[in-house]
Amino acid sequence: MKSILTPALNPLLLPLLRILSDGEFHSGEALAQQFGVSRASVWNALQAAQDHGAVLHKVRGRGYRLPAAPDWLDAGVIECGLGAYARDYHIHVAEYVGSTNAELLRMAVAGAPHRSCLVAEIQHAGRGRRGRAWQSVVGGSLTASILWRFDTGIAALSGLSLAVGVALLRALRQFGADKIQLKWPNDLLWHYRKLAGILIEVQGDVMGPSLAVIGIGINLQLPAAVRAEIDQAVTDLHEVCATPISRNQLLAALLIHLNAVMADFGQSGLLNLRAEWLAAHAYQDKPVRALLANGSDQCGTAVGLSADGALLLQTAGGEQLALNGGEVHLTRRIA
Repeated sequence: MKSILTPALNPLLLPLLRILSDGEFHSGEALAQQFGVSRASVWNALQAAQDHGAVLHKVRGRGYRLPAAPDWLDAGVIECGLGAYARDYHIHVAEYVGSTNAELLRMAVAGAPHRSCLVAEIQHAGRGRRGRAWQSVVGGSLTASILWRFDTGIAALSGLSLAVGVALLRALRQFGADKIQLKWPNDLLWHYRKLAGILIEVQGDVMGPSLAVIGIGINLQLPAAVRAEIDQAVTDLHEVCATPISRNQLLAALLIHLNAVMADFGQSGLLNLRAEWLAAHAYQDKPVRALLANGSDQCGTAVGLSADGALLLQTAGGEQLALNGGEVHLTRRIA
Protein backbone atom coordinates (compact mmCIF):
# COMPACT_ATOMS: atom_id res chain seq x y z
CA MET A 1 0.00 0.00 0.00
CA LYS A 2 1.64 3.24 -1.14
CA SER A 3 0.81 6.89 -1.73
CA ILE A 4 2.20 8.53 -4.85
CA LEU A 5 2.58 12.27 -5.44
CA THR A 6 3.34 13.49 -8.95
CA PRO A 7 4.07 17.26 -8.83
CA ALA A 8 2.18 18.06 -12.00
CA LEU A 9 -0.42 20.45 -10.60
CA ASN A 10 -0.72 23.11 -7.93
CA PRO A 11 0.55 21.36 -4.77
CA LEU A 12 -1.92 23.27 -2.60
CA LEU A 13 -4.99 22.02 -4.47
CA LEU A 14 -5.76 18.79 -2.62
CA PRO A 15 -4.48 19.88 0.83
CA LEU A 16 -6.78 22.91 0.64
CA LEU A 17 -9.76 20.82 -0.40
CA ARG A 18 -9.17 18.37 2.45
CA ILE A 19 -9.34 21.25 4.94
CA LEU A 20 -12.45 22.71 3.30
CA SER A 21 -14.07 19.27 3.51
CA ASP A 22 -15.03 19.90 7.15
CA GLY A 23 -18.01 21.95 5.95
CA GLU A 24 -16.86 25.10 7.80
CA PHE A 25 -15.92 28.40 6.20
CA HIS A 26 -12.20 29.23 6.07
CA SER A 27 -10.97 32.68 5.10
CA GLY A 28 -8.34 33.10 2.44
CA GLU A 29 -6.16 34.88 5.01
CA ALA A 30 -6.39 32.02 7.51
CA LEU A 31 -5.64 29.44 4.82
CA ALA A 32 -2.65 31.46 3.63
CA GLN A 33 -1.27 31.64 7.17
CA GLN A 34 -1.84 27.91 7.71
CA PHE A 35 0.16 26.97 4.62
CA GLY A 36 2.70 29.80 4.83
CA VAL A 37 1.81 31.20 1.41
CA SER A 38 0.22 34.33 -0.01
CA ARG A 39 -3.55 34.80 -0.34
CA ALA A 40 -2.97 34.92 -4.10
CA SER A 41 -1.48 31.42 -3.94
CA VAL A 42 -4.56 30.18 -2.11
CA TRP A 43 -6.84 31.83 -4.65
CA ASN A 44 -4.90 30.29 -7.56
CA ALA A 45 -5.11 26.82 -6.00
CA LEU A 46 -8.86 27.15 -5.44
CA GLN A 47 -9.33 28.30 -9.02
CA ALA A 48 -7.46 25.16 -10.14
CA ALA A 49 -9.74 23.09 -7.91
CA GLN A 50 -12.81 24.54 -9.60
CA ASP A 51 -11.26 23.80 -13.00
CA HIS A 52 -11.15 20.16 -11.88
CA GLY A 53 -14.82 20.11 -11.00
CA ALA A 54 -14.74 21.06 -7.30
CA VAL A 55 -17.83 23.05 -6.26
CA LEU A 56 -16.92 25.77 -3.75
CA HIS A 57 -19.15 28.05 -1.67
CA LYS A 58 -17.66 31.56 -1.42
CA VAL A 59 -19.12 34.14 0.94
CA ARG A 60 -17.60 37.60 1.34
CA GLY A 61 -16.30 38.08 4.85
CA ARG A 62 -16.49 34.36 5.70
CA GLY A 63 -14.32 32.66 3.09
CA TYR A 64 -14.59 29.31 1.34
CA ARG A 65 -16.01 25.90 2.07
CA LEU A 66 -17.03 22.71 0.28
CA PRO A 67 -20.78 22.07 0.57
CA ALA A 68 -20.06 18.33 0.65
CA ALA A 69 -16.84 16.49 1.42
CA PRO A 70 -15.39 14.63 -1.59
CA ASP A 71 -15.35 10.86 -1.46
CA TRP A 72 -11.61 10.62 -0.85
CA LEU A 73 -9.75 7.54 -2.01
CA ASP A 74 -8.29 5.33 0.72
CA ALA A 75 -6.11 2.29 0.04
CA GLY A 76 -7.03 0.79 3.39
CA VAL A 77 -10.76 1.02 2.67
CA ILE A 78 -10.23 -0.49 -0.78
CA GLU A 79 -8.29 -3.39 0.71
CA CYS A 80 -10.96 -3.90 3.36
CA GLY A 81 -13.59 -4.07 0.60
CA LEU A 82 -11.49 -6.68 -1.21
CA GLY A 83 -11.67 -9.01 1.78
CA ALA A 84 -9.88 -12.27 1.01
CA TYR A 85 -8.89 -10.87 -2.41
CA ALA A 86 -6.73 -8.15 -0.81
CA ARG A 87 -3.73 -10.48 -0.91
CA ASP A 88 -4.06 -10.73 -4.69
CA TYR A 89 -3.73 -6.99 -5.40
CA HIS A 90 -1.15 -4.26 -4.83
CA ILE A 91 -3.07 -1.00 -4.33
CA HIS A 92 -1.39 2.37 -4.98
CA VAL A 93 -3.24 5.64 -4.40
CA ALA A 94 -1.97 8.73 -6.21
CA GLU A 95 -2.76 12.33 -5.36
CA TYR A 96 -1.94 13.77 -8.80
CA VAL A 97 -0.95 11.80 -11.88
CA GLY A 98 -0.89 12.63 -15.57
CA SER A 99 -2.32 9.32 -16.77
CA THR A 100 -2.80 6.25 -14.59
CA ASN A 101 -2.16 4.06 -17.65
CA ALA A 102 1.10 5.83 -18.54
CA GLU A 103 2.32 5.78 -14.94
CA LEU A 104 1.44 2.11 -14.46
CA LEU A 105 3.17 1.20 -17.73
CA ARG A 106 6.28 2.91 -16.37
CA MET A 107 5.91 0.98 -13.13
CA ALA A 108 5.44 -2.27 -15.08
CA VAL A 109 8.69 -1.78 -16.96
CA ALA A 110 10.37 -1.14 -13.61
CA GLY A 111 9.07 -4.51 -12.34
CA ALA A 112 5.70 -3.76 -10.73
CA PRO A 113 4.02 -7.05 -9.81
CA HIS A 114 1.04 -8.73 -11.40
CA ARG A 115 -2.29 -7.18 -10.31
CA SER A 116 -0.82 -3.82 -9.36
CA CYS A 117 -3.60 -1.21 -9.27
CA LEU A 118 -3.02 2.54 -9.49
CA VAL A 119 -5.93 4.85 -8.70
CA ALA A 120 -5.73 8.66 -8.71
CA GLU A 121 -7.55 11.50 -7.00
CA ILE A 122 -6.72 13.76 -9.96
CA GLN A 123 -5.72 12.53 -13.41
CA HIS A 124 -4.86 15.64 -15.36
CA ALA A 125 -3.80 14.10 -18.67
CA GLY A 126 -6.13 11.12 -18.92
CA ARG A 127 -6.47 9.43 -22.27
CA GLY A 128 -9.41 7.80 -23.94
CA ARG A 129 -9.60 5.94 -27.22
CA ARG A 130 -8.34 7.52 -30.45
CA GLY A 131 -6.31 10.14 -28.59
CA ARG A 132 -9.26 11.75 -26.80
CA ALA A 133 -8.85 13.31 -23.36
CA TRP A 134 -10.67 11.79 -20.38
CA GLN A 135 -12.13 14.40 -18.06
CA SER A 136 -11.39 13.72 -14.39
CA VAL A 137 -13.33 15.41 -11.56
CA VAL A 138 -12.14 15.76 -7.96
CA GLY A 139 -14.17 13.21 -6.00
CA GLY A 140 -16.54 12.73 -8.95
CA SER A 141 -14.56 10.33 -11.11
CA LEU A 142 -12.94 6.96 -10.61
CA THR A 143 -9.79 6.68 -12.72
CA ALA A 144 -7.77 3.53 -12.18
CA SER A 145 -5.40 1.22 -14.03
CA ILE A 146 -4.64 -2.43 -13.32
CA LEU A 147 -1.55 -4.32 -14.46
CA TRP A 148 -2.17 -7.87 -15.66
CA ARG A 149 0.71 -10.11 -16.70
CA PHE A 150 0.27 -13.07 -19.08
CA ASP A 151 2.44 -16.01 -20.08
CA THR A 152 0.90 -15.91 -23.56
CA GLY A 153 1.72 -13.61 -26.47
CA ILE A 154 -0.09 -10.41 -27.41
CA ALA A 155 -2.30 -12.14 -29.98
CA ALA A 156 -4.03 -14.08 -27.18
CA LEU A 157 -5.22 -10.79 -25.66
CA SER A 158 -7.60 -10.01 -28.51
CA GLY A 159 -11.01 -9.21 -27.07
CA LEU A 160 -9.62 -8.31 -23.63
CA SER A 161 -11.49 -4.99 -23.50
CA LEU A 162 -14.79 -6.88 -23.96
CA ALA A 163 -13.97 -9.18 -21.06
CA VAL A 164 -13.14 -6.18 -18.87
CA GLY A 165 -16.44 -4.63 -19.92
CA VAL A 166 -18.27 -7.65 -18.49
CA ALA A 167 -16.43 -7.28 -15.16
CA LEU A 168 -17.30 -3.59 -14.98
CA LEU A 169 -20.91 -4.31 -15.91
CA ARG A 170 -21.19 -6.85 -13.07
CA ALA A 171 -19.65 -4.43 -10.57
CA LEU A 172 -21.99 -1.58 -11.49
CA ARG A 173 -25.05 -3.83 -11.34
CA GLN A 174 -23.98 -4.89 -7.86
CA PHE A 175 -24.58 -1.28 -6.77
CA GLY A 176 -27.97 -1.00 -8.46
CA ALA A 177 -26.82 0.58 -11.73
CA ASP A 178 -29.40 -1.21 -13.87
CA LYS A 179 -29.99 -0.84 -17.60
CA ILE A 180 -26.27 -0.36 -18.25
CA GLN A 181 -25.30 -1.29 -21.80
CA LEU A 182 -22.03 -2.08 -23.52
CA LYS A 183 -20.79 -0.37 -26.65
CA TRP A 184 -18.20 -2.15 -28.74
CA PRO A 185 -15.36 -2.28 -28.04
CA ASN A 186 -14.89 -0.54 -24.69
CA ASP A 187 -17.59 1.87 -23.49
CA LEU A 188 -20.45 1.53 -21.02
CA LEU A 189 -23.63 3.47 -21.70
CA TRP A 190 -26.86 4.37 -19.95
CA HIS A 191 -29.66 5.44 -22.28
CA TYR A 192 -27.00 5.77 -24.99
CA ARG A 193 -24.95 8.25 -22.95
CA LYS A 194 -21.43 7.40 -21.90
CA LEU A 195 -20.98 6.37 -18.28
CA ALA A 196 -17.57 4.67 -18.35
CA GLY A 197 -14.72 3.81 -20.67
CA ILE A 198 -11.95 1.24 -20.90
CA LEU A 199 -8.48 1.73 -22.40
CA ILE A 200 -6.26 -1.33 -22.81
CA GLU A 201 -2.54 -0.95 -23.59
CA VAL A 202 -0.42 -4.05 -24.18
CA GLN A 203 3.27 -4.84 -24.38
CA GLY A 204 5.18 -8.07 -24.92
CA ASP A 205 6.40 -10.63 -27.39
CA VAL A 206 4.54 -12.61 -30.01
CA MET A 207 5.21 -15.85 -28.15
CA GLY A 208 4.98 -14.30 -24.68
CA PRO A 209 5.21 -13.19 -22.02
CA SER A 210 3.01 -10.10 -22.33
CA LEU A 211 1.25 -7.60 -20.15
CA ALA A 212 -1.81 -5.41 -20.30
CA VAL A 213 -2.50 -2.18 -18.48
CA ILE A 214 -6.27 -1.97 -18.07
CA GLY A 215 -7.39 1.63 -17.72
CA ILE A 216 -10.90 2.35 -16.44
CA GLY A 217 -12.68 5.67 -16.08
CA ILE A 218 -16.13 5.95 -14.48
CA ASN A 219 -18.22 9.11 -14.08
CA LEU A 220 -19.68 9.28 -10.58
CA GLN A 221 -20.79 12.92 -10.46
CA LEU A 222 -20.04 15.39 -13.24
CA PRO A 223 -20.77 19.08 -12.66
CA ALA A 224 -22.58 20.89 -15.47
CA ALA A 225 -19.46 22.90 -16.31
CA VAL A 226 -17.46 19.71 -16.89
CA ARG A 227 -20.22 18.12 -18.98
CA ALA A 228 -20.18 21.19 -21.21
CA GLU A 229 -16.52 20.52 -22.08
CA ILE A 230 -17.15 16.93 -23.20
CA ASP A 231 -17.80 16.40 -26.90
CA GLN A 232 -20.34 13.58 -26.50
CA ALA A 233 -23.47 12.74 -24.53
CA VAL A 234 -22.47 11.62 -21.02
CA THR A 235 -24.06 10.56 -17.76
CA ASP A 236 -22.88 9.70 -14.26
CA LEU A 237 -23.75 7.29 -11.46
CA HIS A 238 -25.42 10.09 -9.51
CA GLU A 239 -28.02 10.18 -12.29
CA VAL A 240 -28.19 6.41 -12.78
CA CYS A 241 -28.46 5.25 -9.15
CA ALA A 242 -30.80 6.23 -6.37
CA THR A 243 -28.07 6.24 -3.69
CA PRO A 244 -24.46 7.51 -3.69
CA ILE A 245 -21.73 4.98 -4.45
CA SER A 246 -18.36 5.00 -2.69
CA ARG A 247 -15.43 5.09 -5.09
CA ASN A 248 -13.44 2.87 -2.73
CA GLN A 249 -16.18 0.25 -2.55
CA LEU A 250 -16.81 0.41 -6.29
CA LEU A 251 -13.14 -0.15 -7.09
CA ALA A 252 -12.97 -3.07 -4.65
CA ALA A 253 -16.02 -4.68 -6.26
CA LEU A 254 -14.58 -4.15 -9.72
CA LEU A 255 -11.29 -5.81 -8.78
CA ILE A 256 -13.14 -8.81 -7.34
CA HIS A 257 -15.21 -9.23 -10.50
CA LEU A 258 -12.12 -8.65 -12.63
CA ASN A 259 -10.39 -11.53 -10.86
CA ALA A 260 -13.14 -13.95 -11.94
CA VAL A 261 -13.46 -12.61 -15.47
CA MET A 262 -9.72 -12.62 -16.12
CA ALA A 263 -9.43 -16.22 -14.89
CA ASP A 264 -12.15 -17.17 -17.38
CA PHE A 265 -10.58 -15.12 -20.16
CA GLY A 266 -7.15 -16.64 -19.51
CA GLN A 267 -8.54 -20.17 -19.89
CA SER A 268 -11.15 -19.77 -22.63
CA GLY A 269 -10.90 -16.29 -24.15
CA LEU A 270 -14.36 -14.89 -24.79
CA LEU A 271 -16.03 -18.29 -25.10
CA ASN A 272 -17.89 -18.11 -21.77
CA LEU A 273 -18.24 -14.30 -21.72
CA ARG A 274 -19.54 -13.57 -25.21
CA ALA A 275 -23.21 -14.30 -24.50
CA GLU A 276 -23.20 -12.05 -21.43
CA TRP A 277 -21.55 -9.26 -23.39
CA LEU A 278 -24.02 -9.55 -26.27
CA ALA A 279 -27.01 -9.54 -23.89
CA ALA A 280 -25.94 -6.05 -22.81
CA HIS A 281 -24.84 -4.82 -26.26
CA ALA A 282 -26.44 -1.42 -26.88
CA TYR A 283 -26.32 -1.79 -30.68
CA GLN A 284 -27.21 -5.45 -31.10
CA ASP A 285 -29.38 -5.97 -34.22
CA LYS A 286 -29.36 -2.22 -34.88
CA PRO A 287 -28.08 -0.34 -37.93
CA VAL A 288 -24.65 1.17 -37.32
CA ARG A 289 -21.92 3.08 -39.10
CA ALA A 290 -18.32 2.19 -38.31
CA LEU A 291 -15.57 4.76 -38.87
CA LEU A 292 -12.42 2.80 -39.64
CA ALA A 293 -8.81 3.69 -38.89
CA ASN A 294 -8.00 4.27 -42.57
CA GLY A 295 -10.65 6.99 -42.80
CA SER A 296 -13.26 4.91 -44.60
CA ASP A 297 -16.57 3.85 -43.13
CA GLN A 298 -18.75 0.77 -43.21
CA CYS A 299 -22.48 0.53 -42.61
CA GLY A 300 -24.49 -2.52 -41.64
CA THR A 301 -26.42 -4.20 -38.87
CA ALA A 302 -24.52 -5.26 -35.74
CA VAL A 303 -25.27 -8.98 -35.53
CA GLY A 304 -22.75 -10.37 -33.04
CA LEU A 305 -19.16 -10.98 -32.03
CA SER A 306 -16.53 -13.29 -33.44
CA ALA A 307 -14.62 -15.63 -31.14
CA ASP A 308 -11.78 -13.09 -30.87
CA GLY A 309 -14.03 -10.11 -30.16
CA ALA A 310 -14.46 -8.61 -33.62
CA LEU A 311 -17.79 -6.87 -34.24
CA LEU A 312 -19.83 -8.69 -36.87
CA LEU A 313 -21.73 -6.52 -39.36
CA GLN A 314 -24.31 -7.68 -41.87
CA THR A 315 -24.26 -5.34 -44.88
CA ALA A 316 -27.27 -4.39 -46.99
CA GLY A 317 -25.90 -6.74 -49.66
CA GLY A 318 -25.94 -9.71 -47.30
CA GLU A 319 -22.19 -9.85 -46.71
CA GLN A 320 -20.97 -10.43 -43.15
CA LEU A 321 -17.90 -8.44 -42.10
CA ALA A 322 -15.71 -8.72 -39.00
CA LEU A 323 -14.43 -5.37 -37.67
CA ASN A 324 -11.37 -5.45 -35.46
CA GLY A 325 -11.20 -1.71 -34.91
CA GLY A 326 -13.05 1.52 -35.47
CA GLU A 327 -15.59 3.88 -33.94
CA VAL A 328 -19.18 2.65 -34.10
CA HIS A 329 -22.28 4.82 -34.04
CA LEU A 330 -25.98 4.20 -34.50
CA THR A 331 -27.43 5.21 -37.84
CA ARG A 332 -31.03 5.47 -38.98
CA ARG A 333 -30.60 3.18 -41.94
CA ILE A 334 -28.19 0.78 -43.59
CA ALA A 335 -26.47 2.44 -46.54
